[in-house]
Amino acid sequence: MERTLERLGRACAARPWHAIAAWLLVAVALVGLGQLTGGSFVNDFRVPGAESQRAADLIQRHLPAYGADSAEIVWHAADGDLHEADRAAAITAAIGAIRQQPSVVDAGNPLPDAVDPTSGGLLSPDGRTATSTVRYDRHAGELGPTAYQRLDAAVEPARAAGIDVDFRGLVVDVAFEPTTGSAELVGLTAAAVVLLVSFGSVVAAGLPILVALVGLAAGTALVLIAAAAVDIPSSAPIVAVMLGLGAGIDYALFVVTRFRAALADGTTDPVTAAGRAAGTAGHAVLFAGGTVVVAILGLLFTGIPFVGAMGLAGALTVTATMAAALTLLPAVLGLLGGRVDAGRLGRRPRDPVAGSRWPRWGRHVERHRLAYAVGATLLLFVVTAPVLTLRLGTPDDGNQPAHWPQRQAYDRVAAAFGPGWNGPLVLAVPVPAALSATEAADAADGLARRLAADPAVELVTPAQLSADGRVALLTVVPRYAPQDERVADLVHRVRSDVGPAALDGYGTEVLIAGTTAFMIDIADAVADRLPWVVLAVILAAGLLLVAMFRAPLIAVKAAVLALLSIGTAYGVLVVVFQWGWGLGLIGVDRPVPIMSVVPMLLFAVLFGLSMDYEVFLLSAVREEYRRSGDAGAAVVAGLAGTGRVITAASMIMAVVFLSFVWIDDTLVKMVGIGLATAVVIDATVIRVVLAPAVLSLLGHRAWWPGRRAG
Repeated sequence: MERTLERLGRACAARPWHAIAAWLLVAVALVGLGQLTGGSFVNDFRVPGAESQRAADLIQRHLPAYGADSAEIVWHAADGDLHEADRAAAITAAIGAIRQQPSVVDAGNPLPDAVDPTSGGLLSPDGRTATSTVRYDRHAGELGPTAYQRLDAAVEPARAAGIDVDFRGLVVDVAFEPTTGSAELVGLTAAAVVLLVSFGSVVAAGLPILVALVGLAAGTALVLIAAAAVDIPSSAPIVAVMLGLGAGIDYALFVVTRFRAALADGTTDPVTAAGRAAGTAGHAVLFAGGTVVVAILGLLFTGIPFVGAMGLAGALTVTATMAAALTLLPAVLGLLGGRVDAGRLGRRPRDPVAGSRWPRWGRHVERHRLAYAVGATLLLFVVTAPVLTLRLGTPDDGNQPAHWPQRQAYDRVAAAFGPGWNGPLVLAVPVPAALSATEAADAADGLARRLAADPAVELVTPAQLSADGRVALLTVVPRYAPQDERVADLVHRVRSDVGPAALDGYGTEVLIAGTTAFMIDIADAVADRLPWVVLAVILAAGLLLVAMFRAPLIAVKAAVLALLSIGTAYGVLVVVFQWGWGLGLIGVDRPVPIMSVVPMLLFAVLFGLSMDYEVFLLSAVREEYRRSGDAGAAVVAGLAGTGRVITAASMIMAVVFLSFVWIDDTLVKMVGIGLATAVVIDATVIRVVLAPAVLSLLGHRAWWPGRRAG
């Protein structure tokens, strides 16, 4: 493989303008195709086969007025009463206008009058806060942001009458999809500073960023094209950009470092040096990037469509940036030659590989390998320990930014009616054909009585029978906020105990729908399937490492160290988001459970990314081991040759990931902090302490069954 990559690198470097032109044409064509035929990003969190999904489908089939998706309007009078004539008239007029909007099935009026006698919604006892539910015949992703924009325009007369109006629900969320904003610019600026310090040359520092951006443009276009065929959630492109930018700069950094080292002795021409860099560093990039892609694509087998779509988006972006590092970069290097060190910041360019401290550190670790192996492992276990309290869930609208209408609507509903009204549970009871209407009513009433007796239930509405008599519908309002663990316990209790006991003898069951139930089902599905994803990713990555190094112990060691770095990421996430340490610094004002998809997504991504530094270090160690046959000296030489580069690369990745933490999206914040934590731990404690110590302890056994040099 090294020879193939070297030949490819030489070919690109020998005809640089051909390779550069080809890349620009492909990138422009992909961007154009993405703009013309690409789809939009859809937040479809359905889980096929989940009870909440079956319940929603059943309700929509037998009660069409229930709609496919909904939005909630919260009306609030800071002074006075909503019943005042001008305010009540404004609300009624707004509801009438909303009912005429496209795809609206129904809109409830909390203040019925002679003009609009149909009642629908809630009204607080003091008359100052009310809610209306707007139901649509299509899902939120199909409606797009215009549905919210029409709602917002329709309530302007109510605002003019002195009513504060806010909105929440999936239909509203579509209009508030997160964007990268200035995150990319901040990440690129920080990366440029690190590269300048490492290389000491403006041109050498700019190359990794330039190549990563070209690859990122192509990868982002591929994600947009894929969105035409696959429902990709709105957070996926941001996560993909985060990964593509960090990995792309790192891959290019490795190749530029090897190119400069090849030119340093003065005996290699630029084309040969570019080919050699592509064959050595490029080999590590190919296997590291391939491991990332394989690991992320493992998310496709989770059985959760939107999780798999996030994996697909990340894999496409990383593939594009990896391809740019292996083909476009050698072409640019061949074109520049010695001018890669142009724009020096000092008298001479700094060599990111050289440096007397790393050989000394390598010899120090080799001499005290057992102490460092034990100490580093204990430190990692301490950082990982909080994961024992990890709780999966989904943050509710109470965790949205304070200025968003969803958050304001959430706070007003909680204050006026209680926290449980922000996430009521919708219970559907299928009525078998053998049951009479009276028996169906008895079954529903018995279920309602048992539910009302549950200490976690605030209110149970009377059962509503569908027009065809085939479904009975009840609404259960918990005493607690949707993300409270006691609500999840209530859902599980109704499914396993309350429901079966109440409906025993009626030949039916209770199905729970609603956003809260959906999120609980997602968390349960992730918990059930995560072990299989972990196993699949470890096996796939292990096989790739065995294929590269022909050393089974190396693959086992790499897998174990990757698991340790991932564990620390989980531990830090628990400390920050569940325990609340430093939440205010990242724009979150209250503790939240760990989003159910985050552990699965982080595992796939981090296991792949940890291979970047692992492969880069091991490649250098194996190269020296093949030359000298001295396992201890090979570890020292490998660490000396890669320590500074790995440190610089980790700093770049960390600042890129952290720059996305200030985006107004809890998922992106969690992913950014988790990735940054693991990368820093991996490149410091693991890669420059634990990994060399373990390799020194293994000695020649690490490379079994390979033969020693000489």
